[in-house]
Order: sequence, then C-alpha cells, then structure tokens
Amino acid sequence: MIKKHVSLKPYNTFGVEVSAQAFASVESLEDLKSILKANHSKLLVLGGGSNILLTKNVEELVLHINLKGIKICEENDSTTQIKVAAGENWHDFVMWTLKRNLGGLENLSLIPGNIGTAPIQNIGAYGVELKDSFVSCEAINLQTLEVEIFSKEDCKFGYRNSVFKSEFKGQYIITAVTFELTNVDHKLKTAYGAITAELKQMGVLAPTIQDVSKAVIAIRQSKLPDPKKLGNSGSFFKNPVVSKESFETLLKQFPNIPNYAVSEMEVKIPAGWLIETAGFKGKTFGNYGVHKHQALVLVNYGGASGRDILALSKLIQTTIKTIFGIDLETEVNVH
Repeated sequence: MIKKHVSLKPYNTFGVEVSAQAFASVESLEDLKSILKANHSKLLVLGGGSNILLTKNVEELVLHINLKGIKICEENDSTTQIKVAAGENWHDFVMWTLKRNLGGLENLSLIPGNIGTAPIQNIGAYGVELKDSFVSCEAINLQTLEVEIFSKEDCKFGYRNSVFKSEFKGQYIITAVTFELTNVDHKLKTAYGAITAELKQMGVLAPTIQDVSKAVIAIRQSKLPDPKKLGNSGSFFKNPVVSKESFETLLKQFPNIPNYAVSEMEVKIPAGWLIETAGFKGKTFGNYGVHKHQALVLVNYGGASGRDILALSKLIQTTIKTIFGIDLETEVNVH
C-alpha cells in the first residue's frame, strides 16, 4: 500500500528529516512487482538507509525493501550456500552465520545496512570484501519486471563498486543474495587493521571466527558511533588509490603517510589519515561535524540538514585536493 507524505527520518541512519511524497514498504516479491507495474515513475529504493545522504524532500516513490528470509540451499563437508532476502539486516545475518560456525563474514561484523544493498558497493572491512563469499544475487529488472540472476563475474565487483553502481545503476532492485561460507578450515584474516592487537588484548591465542568477530566489533565500537545514538552513515569517503609515482612525490612531503600496495603501479592511502592531517577530525560546525574518533565519519548531532552535511563533505574534498592533490570520492550516495 502506498502512503503519502511519510517522514524518512527513521529510514536513514543520518537521521535527516525529509519527507517522501509517496512511500511503500514491500514484504514480498509479488507486492514489489505489483507496485512497480502500477508505478513507472522514478523510484528511490531504500534498504537500511545506511549509505545515503538525503538533502531534500523526495518527490519520487520511495520503495522500502523489507523482504525477509534466510534459507540454506546447499551443504557439503566443507561449505554451505545460503540465500538471504534483501531486507534482512546485514549484521544480524553475520551473527546468524557465526552461531552456526559458518566462516567468511566475521570481518564484516557490525557493518550497518541490509543484505540487498551490500553487493551494490561490495561492502568491505579489515581485509575482507563481500565478493569473497558471494555466489550470486537475484535482482528484478525495472523495465521487464523479470527476476534475473547475476553471478560474481556479472557483478564486476571492484573497490566499493559493482555493476549496480555503474552501467546498471537504477535499473535493478536486488531481492536476494547467495553466499558460500566455510564449515571447517576457516581462513582467518587477522593481519589487517588492529585485529591482532585486539585479540591479544582479549587474551586469545588461537582465535576462532567468533573471536575475530568480537575483536572487529570491539574495534568498530571504539571508533565508530552507533547510528541509533548519533546520526552517521559509517565511512563517508572511499580510500583513494593513487599511482606509485604520485605516492613517491607525496612521501617526500609527508614521510609518515600510511599506505597499502594495491599493485606494482598503485597505492591505497587511508582517507581518514588525509582528513585528520588536514585538521578536520573532531571538528564541529554547530549541529554537525567530523567524528572525534574516526575522521572518515561525518555526523549529525541532531537537527542538521542533509545539505549541511553535503557542504561539509565538499569542504573536506576541496581541502584534501589543495593539500595533497588527491580527489576524494564519496562512498555514500547523495540524493
């Protein structure tokens, strides 16, 4: 059922107060198809609302994808394939896998948002990306209203990127995602970030996937604000990748610049370090600003508009370009 003039404040983790002229929450594929059939106008699709900054009232029909269900499709001695509906909460699903001792997603604990939006930007954290466990996804074609299956190859995953963010942007709605997780011989990834140090502090010498998840949650909670308490969308910017040549030049000016080799020709630089070095970490601008523990996170202290936060993001981008000659890209979608 389509409702009129609905506040979107509960549907975006920035807690920005804007309204939708028309709003529908769909709980079945049949509902989704019938609403799409009757509405050929432009749409704004919302899942967990964790990767969007709303800067104005929405004139398009807002579709809240609330499809639920987790189903084991295939099991063998070493792996299990699980199909998850798009409206399931990401972190809740990760916890579901860990209770069943299924490995692969533990490093992605506590990432906000829902399952359906996770493949769009190939979510990642602590050396692991969604694509590492991804098998396929089902998505409804907005033109034909047919459900199509996309393999890992079809999705063309990149760093915080996929085919749904590029050539097929706005053309599909993901309805379900299938993952393949390990039952035994879990491949732990503990070298990235502070996981090893956190495990040591926890007194864990032989970590399990559950231990890795606990370490990741502890690290994230120490650095990142809870969107239920403080409006934010997690990392606002992508970590930039620069040429080796550009990096060598930067290194002369900034000898302490942290970096990760992407290839022989490219280097990734933490965007948080750039923003902190530029003096933005912990800076407040009235009722919005940059988080005191993590410079990658822009926050709404209450009552800020999406335009306020967008203006701050542009100021940060301009400053980083001036100081470092680097173009910072946003990870968050601006609407």
